Amino acid sequence: MHSPPITRRKMLEVGSLGLAGVTLPRLLHADAVRQATGSGARADACILVFLDGGPSHLDMWDMKPEAPSEIRGEFQPIGSSLPGVPLCEHLPRLARHMHRASLIRSAHHSVNNAHAMAVYTSLTGHDRGDGTVAVGAAPHDYPAIGSVMGLLRPPRQPIVPFVSLPYITAEGRGGPPQPGFFGGILGKSFDPLFVLTDPNSPVFSIPELALQSDVGNERLARRRSLTGAIDGGFTERGSRVLAGMDGFQQRAYSLLSSEATQSAFQLQRETETVRDAYGRNIYGQSVLLARRLIEAGTRVVSIAWAPDANATWDTHGNNFVKLKGELLPQLDMAVASLLDDLVSRNLLERTLVVVMGEFGRTPKINAAAGRDHWNFCYGLMMVGGGIKEGFVYGASDKTGALPADKPVLPAEIIATIYEALGIPHTLEVHDPLNRPYVLVPWGDPLAEMFA
Repeated sequence: MHSPPITRRKMLEVGSLGLAGVTLPRLLHADAVRQATGSGARADACILVFLDGGPSHLDMWDMKPEAPSEIRGEFQPIGSSLPGVPLCEHLPRLARHMHRASLIRSAHHSVNNAHAMAVYTSLTGHDRGDGTVAVGAAPHDYPAIGSVMGLLRPPRQPIVPFVSLPYITAEGRGGPPQPGFFGGILGKSFDPLFVLTDPNSPVFSIPELALQSDVGNERLARRRSLTGAIDGGFTERGSRVLAGMDGFQQRAYSLLSSEATQSAFQLQRETETVRDAYGRNIYGQSVLLARRLIEAGTRVVSIAWAPDANATWDTHGNNFVKLKGELLPQLDMAVASLLDDLVSRNLLERTLVVVMGEFGRTPKINAAAGRDHWNFCYGLMMVGGGIKEGFVYGASDKTGALPADKPVLPAEIIATIYEALGIPHTLEVHDPLNRPYVLVPWGDPLAEMFA
């Protein structure tokens, strides 16, 4: 008995998810895996605020006020809504949300020199060790969380599944793009939609999603019909794989004609009060745009908080001036406003918010009034998406130098994120040549992090 032919409709459904130009076994495998994921998900979406460069845990959410001055620094702790868990004085709005959040204070890994290698392990859980040369993104990289979600839990609405903004962070000014933000082994069709224009600009728009001036909706529909007529014999050739560009074309048509996608990017629909609350800067408005996208059905939005690895949170010099004058107030406004909105719109329960960088900063302040790279212990925050409220996992020692309790590896953090999103961290995915890869083959989800 012969298997029923694969219909044009079925292949376009797969193609619209970005599965273009791949082998038939991979299509069937992905379809089977997709049906097996998401049923036990605590979260349907994720917003990753990635503080690229390495934020100082000692000056944010793991302060050491009893340590010597050369370690504790210039900032004072303030009480938060979670008794016994202070935050930096320059995070007052975020402090009011700590009863909703979980902190991890004992993260660590092997990479202390190269930002790109640290970014890669923190975003994928795969530790390649350190390096002394600039390493960029490559096709053999493990995929970003958003790429995996686009494959296994695509949006129910016709909207882009994975968006990254407002930069493709370079490994140093003029360097290659950092790994960890791309589709990697899944292929370029699972890269995010990169939004590289400033959402704070009064003329902000997404040219990639706009119809050209000479292409109206009727003309677009005619083009689509013509494409269908050209390959109308596809059903008879049902055993053949969809042509490589077809998935891209189908996805482009869906985006161009999707009201959800078009309206999500229209920041001008927000009131001036709301926009001001997030902060009228590129990062604040990027976080606001992330909320609009998630609300419209996008699965994952990542905010890369640096044009290059050395531009923002890499505070080797003037650490306290940069944090106080710019970085912490912007972060405080953006993330606190995001949480305010997610709570008021009943979205936080099903949306996981993660705020982290690739490592922390040295306990001892250097001669330039800065802190250097410190991979041996750092912290991060998770909120919503089934994560336990008002919880601190692990602890650092009295100077914030080493984990003193429950040390955590990036693989465990990524496995925890996948667990929240309903994707088993041991899941096998296939590259375009149908070679198998396990998402995170080591490190289990942190069970205590879940309610």
